[in-house]
Amino acid sequence: MSFTTALFWFFILIGVVIYYVLPSKVRWMWLLVLSYLYYFSFNVKNSLFMVAASLVIYLAALAMEYIQDKSDVYLKEHKAEIDREQKKKLKNSVKHKKRIILVIAMLINFGVLAVLKYGGFITGNITAVLNKIGIDKTVYALSNYVMPLGLSFFTFQSISYVIDIYQGKYRAEKNPFRICLFVSFFPQIMQGPIGRFDKLQKTLFAGSAFNLQNVQFGIQRIFWGLFKKMVLADRAGVFVNIIFNKPDEYGGAMAIIAVLMYSIQLYADFSGGIDIVIGVAQLFGVTMDENFRQPYFSKSIGEFWRRWHITLGTWMKDYVFYPFCLSKAMNKFGKWGKKHLGDHLGKTLPICLSNLLIFFIVGIWHGAEWRYIMYGMYNGVIIAFSNLVEPLYKKCLHACHINPHKKWWQCVQILRTFILVNIGWVFDCSVAGMGSAIRMIKRMITDLRFDQLNAAMFKNIGLTSVDYIFLLAGCVVVLIISVLKERGVQIRVAVAAKPIVVRWLIYYGIILAIFVMGYASNAGSGFLYANFCQP
Repeated sequence: MSFTTALFWFFILIGVVIYYVLPSKVRWMWLLVLSYLYYFSFNVKNSLFMVAASLVIYLAALAMEYIQDKSDVYLKEHKAEIDREQKKKLKNSVKHKKRIILVIAMLINFGVLAVLKYGGFITGNITAVLNKIGIDKTVYALSNYVMPLGLSFFTFQSISYVIDIYQGKYRAEKNPFRICLFVSFFPQIMQGPIGRFDKLQKTLFAGSAFNLQNVQFGIQRIFWGLFKKMVLADRAGVFVNIIFNKPDEYGGAMAIIAVLMYSIQLYADFSGGIDIVIGVAQLFGVTMDENFRQPYFSKSIGEFWRRWHITLGTWMKDYVFYPFCLSKAMNKFGKWGKKHLGDHLGKTLPICLSNLLIFFIVGIWHGAEWRYIMYGMYNGVIIAFSNLVEPLYKKCLHACHINPHKKWWQCVQILRTFILVNIGWVFDCSVAGMGSAIRMIKRMITDLRFDQLNAAMFKNIGLTSVDYIFLLAGCVVVLIISVLKERGVQIRVAVAAKPIVVRWLIYYGIILAIFVMGYASNAGSGFLYANFCQP
């Protein structure tokens, strides 16, 4: 059930009505039923993986908490009898036991992810190497047969919970069905956002009373997401698919336009999907984390990733970056760097290595292909290099008498970042592989072929003049909304404060735009990011 189908919205309508009819204390159970019905509608057999993930983290969390509580009680009861050394020894023992459970839970969850999502990639490369050395043998992977929906998202969400329990951030949930709902909450299962248990549980299990404003705001968010998806993303996707499916037939100029179209498509598709997710959740009174904050206004690649897919970024920061960067090995490396390379490099090199690790993971998380790994490392190298040369960069600005706080310079930074982001997108969307991406970037510099930029060529892409006008108009609308949000305007609150006539004119305008300007095609039936994060 795609978000753009009538069946899904009928499913939501029935779900919302029954939700508010039920007593508040059992409403979360209905959300669990809806979540599994939604998930089962795709594949019942593969749903077992999500159930298994829920069970693993539930039992692991309870086991770690039991060990910790037992130790705390023992220490309290024998406080006078235990000296400092014995106390330290007991705490280390408890930490060791908890760590073993944590590692087992992580190995199970990440192991399933690795085998099912990356098994084909690994075995494919092994087969290629064997063939290169003259061994005619094909190695098969389990992922050729089993492909659970939403595997990446529910794995990351599950792991965050079990790590938080290990660190003692909050108490383990005693009800296994609540853990199942946390892992499987249906609006987010396809493309996030990646939730944290301590934040999501506040509204997910609350059984919120009917709130007209929640429903209004939820519907507004849904229609805004559908506008971005159906008016912009699906239409831009036609252009992108044509060029990137046959990249060698077009020159650099068309390739540049195709990448710009992909920038529109990916942002409108992913952020539009998240808008729908957050809006649907709000219909049930559930508050989800924001996942975007005007990323194309970023002044650096680092800032871009703090604005794009925010929940993935914070997950990586909390569970990979800090543990790795603050590890004993990195501390030793930092001290060595300060001693031999100076304070700046000594402080910066551990951060750079941590960022490279982060973006390697981000790359493989997007998909089991070399181009995704290249995409991740491209971003990681830029961020690492920026950190390393920061003092030199500041000196150059000072020497050139450039005030970094001036608007014109900030515009230059935004444009520079946008260009760098789009170069990275080439690897992200080159369906023909990494080699094709490199050739396309080369053509953007050496083979522009401006003669291809004519009306006939643009019509042959599959879009009409009206389509290009709708694309332009839609982009202008999104840009205006983004500028207002960047200036701190709360759009939905501002709309709600308008007179009823103005308010409904805006609502009907968006709905009419979706029906009139929406682009329907087989290529645009699904969501891009949901496809990225599947096996």
